[in-house]
Amino acid sequence: MNKHHDVSNIRFEENFIIMTVDGAEYRIDLREHSPQLAARDERTKINFRLSPAGYGLHWPEIDEDLSIDAMIKSVATGRSSMQNSANPQ
Repeated sequence: MNKHHDVSNIRFEENFIIMTVDGAEYRIDLREHSPQLAARDERTKINFRLSPAGYGLHWPEIDEDLSIDAMIKSVATGRSSMQNSANPQ
């Protein structure tokens, strides 16, 4: 199976999900993508599954799915931020 994205280092800080996608680190505001997930506790947030091909994340407890493409696209529109791990801002 070909991977759509290489996704790793997924973690949460308050209302943000931070993850490395294809070698770049992204800080995504969950309130922009899923107010329901953003409002949940840490236990719920960390109970996710990454699709095998790297297309998205799924939270079975709340039946929520988020697309990796949609989340990283928000960086291009300025709603979230990208941090270059080689050159942090």
